[in-house]
Amino acid sequence: MSAPRHDVPETDAFTRPYWDAAAEGRLLIRRCGDCGAAHHYPREFCPRCWSGDVTWERASGHATLYTWSVVHRNDLPPFGDRVPYTAAVVDLAEGPRMMTEIVGCPEAALRIGMDVRAAFRTSEGVSVPVFRPA
Repeated sequence: MSAPRHDVPETDAFTRPYWDAAAEGRLLIRRCGDCGAAHHYPREFCPRCWSGDVTWERASGHATLYTWSVVHRNDLPPFGDRVPYTAAVVDLAEGPRMMTEIVGCPEAALRIGMDVRAAFRTSEGVSVPVFRPA
């Protein structure tokens, strides 16, 4: 029996549109029909006004780097094989803040406020959004 994977999200019926879009290279967010707020991670209700009138919306993939941390040690498989990697938080152009990973950028080049764009890494048949310098 193999160890459980911690780098591949579990999908369900609600999040299926999100993961299907990611597999096609598209980033989705949710937007509230009542208050207009966009949010990420996907939820069935608006975290701002609690409305259930929320729909999927294609995000532009444009973001700015809010903060980051370079991980040099992680004992949790399979992350240990990928160190060092850059865990980050980005501000999507549509408003929501999103946890992610920055790829294709040396640590010395990272700057708060730098423009980044969505890319996708596929593992175990699931595509996960990551960001790279614009």
